[in-house]
Amino acid sequence: MLQKVFKGFCFRVLMEEENHPEKHSKKKTERLTEKFRENPWILSTFVLGIIVLLFVLGSSSMTGNISKVSAGEKLLSFYEANGADGLELQSVEDISGIYQVNFNYQGSPVTIYATKDLKYAGSMSALPDEEDSEETEVEVAKSDKPFVGLYIWSYCPYGVTALTPFSEVASLLENSADFKVYLYYAGHGEFEVQQNKIQACMQELGEENYWDYAEGFATDIYSKCSGDINCDKTESIKLMKSLGIDSNAVMTCVDSKGDSLLEEDYASAQSFGVTGSPSLVINGEKVSVARTAEAYKTAVCSAFNDAPEACNQELDSTGSTASGNC
Repeated sequence: MLQKVFKGFCFRVLMEEENHPEKHSKKKTERLTEKFRENPWILSTFVLGIIVLLFVLGSSSMTGNISKVSAGEKLLSFYEANGADGLELQSVEDISGIYQVNFNYQGSPVTIYATKDLKYAGSMSALPDEEDSEETEVEVAKSDKPFVGLYIWSYCPYGVTALTPFSEVASLLENSADFKVYLYYAGHGEFEVQQNKIQACMQELGEENYWDYAEGFATDIYSKCSGDINCDKTESIKLMKSLGIDSNAVMTCVDSKGDSLLEEDYASAQSFGVTGSPSLVINGEKVSVARTAEAYKTAVCSAFNDAPEACNQELDSTGSTASGNC
């Protein structure tokens, strides 16, 4: 509800600018300032999909891209001027042509994504969906035993909601095809690096219940532990034990091989030109399909020389993943 209220506010302001351009600058800044000061939670809602046109930064008069340093400083100044007390700029990274601006807001991490011209800022879902627009349906090369990879950041919301249907398909067809989740990047912090290593190690060790763990992580740990490294570790170990997974072996691997495994996953993503989480690769080809169990199953089954009987089983085709990626 809060998200919808603020989103509606933002779009009303934009529409008023179009209708009355001569009044936009001062009045809009005053209205935004009042909204931020009355509701200090507003800044954090940017990561939930709010779209904001940064008219108060004067981006409409900018031409071309600006530097990372300048982008971070301008965003920080904007939010501070509009009532975001206690905001600290941590870092700015160039992620696949988009600036990822990391803040600390009153003790909590907040990540804002922005186009390089600072025309748009917000969550990754608020920005032009380049990964989706670049990927098109392709004819997947066939093989006797297809190799299927899902490339995600473990705490990317889009990657997480793709993980559940992908795991369902992997559980159905794991005896006929090879499946792997590549934890190729961490854009949210050390808690995400840790979870990436945990899932990479589980697969490295050949844990047969990994797909059950992946679904459990997506449905429980993700929402409970996002931003909290201690919670992530505690809940991950608890889930592993409940599934009969050797958590000691997994955590030993995290400490000894975690870094190298993530480097391998990153190198694999680079080799296939993966730039967004989630991305699906089948037999070496990036494939764009709806993020549902039935769509993933259909894509994988199309890659068999001789599809197994399990491909006739109908899976959920509704899904819960909106278009977008991290």
